[in-house]
Amino acid sequence: MSIQKILVVDDDNLSRQFLVEAVKSLGYQVAVGRDGNDGFEQARATSPDLVITDLRMPNSDGLQLVERLKREIPGLPVVVITAHGTVETAVQAMRLGAVDFLMKPCTADTLQLVVRRIERTSKLERENEYLRAEVLGAGSKVIAESPAMQETVRAAQRIARSKGTVLVTGESGTGKERVAHVIHQDSTRVGGPFIRVNCAALSESLLESELFGHEKGAFTGAIKSREGRFELADGGTLLLDEIGEISPALQAKLLRVLEEEEFERVGGSATIKVDVRVIATTNRDLAAEVKAGRFREDLYYRLHVLPIHLAPLRERSKDVLPLAHHFLTHYARSQGTAEPTLSTAAEQKLLQWTWPGNVRELENVVQRAVVLCQGGAIEASDLVFGTGTGPIGVVAGGGASAPAPRPSLANRSLAEIEREAILETLAATGGNKTEAARRMGVSARTLSNKMKLWRQLGLVA
Repeated sequence: MSIQKILVVDDDNLSRQFLVEAVKSLGYQVAVGRDGNDGFEQARATSPDLVITDLRMPNSDGLQLVERLKREIPGLPVVVITAHGTVETAVQAMRLGAVDFLMKPCTADTLQLVVRRIERTSKLERENEYLRAEVLGAGSKVIAESPAMQETVRAAQRIARSKGTVLVTGESGTGKERVAHVIHQDSTRVGGPFIRVNCAALSESLLESELFGHEKGAFTGAIKSREGRFELADGGTLLLDEIGEISPALQAKLLRVLEEEEFERVGGSATIKVDVRVIATTNRDLAAEVKAGRFREDLYYRLHVLPIHLAPLRERSKDVLPLAHHFLTHYARSQGTAEPTLSTAAEQKLLQWTWPGNVRELENVVQRAVVLCQGGAIEASDLVFGTGTGPIGVVAGGGASAPAPRPSLANRSLAEIEREAILETLAATGGNKTEAARRMGVSARTLSNKMKLWRQLGLVA
């Protein structure tokens, strides 16, 4: 949270004026409430980022205001200040939802320390929200046995020590996000946040709000101000996944942030400065997108400062078996079962496949095999290639057997038919959700939401 406006609530004119002047001297905007009831109405009308309230007031005291704000405007931090404080009162205020309790007289320096502490705490809470939503699954470790991948990792480690913007390119599923993590972990920003946003999963308006934040009332549903991911990533790294999907209007705003390190929230006028290292990924040929007029040339060169390209898995055969064993260990542990081995025939089958879905496809194949295998070893028959709901009869090495007959549509639910159609389209596009969504006439966000729901239900890997 970046605090810009503070609501001061106090029934004593002298005390209230002192707090107002102290807040103004620190550079914050000020709103004023003259008792608890007035303070609550001012909080609803002025949308402050923080409330500082006196404890003893007529009509509705500070504790009642804390309780009411906690119930009606959750997330709005409140600091209680009083000249008659006791330990018991402070404890009661904190239990009701106050974030701090101060004694009068309170200096401007003390207020500044409190405000900064609230800003840091709020930022950490928001970072944790995103981290919980973006928990890395299997494969967060970078497996690099092939010469191509070893050179990629070495390049990432060299780049990590610099400060420039990084553009990671490669087919969908090659591990671009993993490389981004390597760069962050090996950089001087490792102690700062690592925030990710999938540019392909959100509409233009939602993506703008996610990146830059918004003020209360900026659009329908904006019931309170919210910081964006650039603010959350301040002092750390921001990963812009699938950067090639953003609109021309957002490209212009992104260019400004990269060049000037400042922006305004949606619906806001205050300029916010940040110190963020940007890592962008894409499976598109951005140079070709520039020539086609779909991507800004100036933004392309601003992103293309430190480029890294990931070779597809079919060109990294030495990585296939180490990756497979890594996923075996992960999924066996996650299911609480003994780790199976790979038979020689299974290993040969894995090595002969061309992996159109890259590492993501390999992970899905191994996860499915861990579930399907009956003994202590995974056999070739346990390896099912493709992303369908069952074996599709494809034989590693390029040949194809006769596909298994499909059940009649009349005997299947609409949800099953929809799921199979989406999974087959994803398989045909090598896991590219944006292209699959385009072919099916739906938004990338709709497709991503369906996949997320199916994973939660255990219907897909």
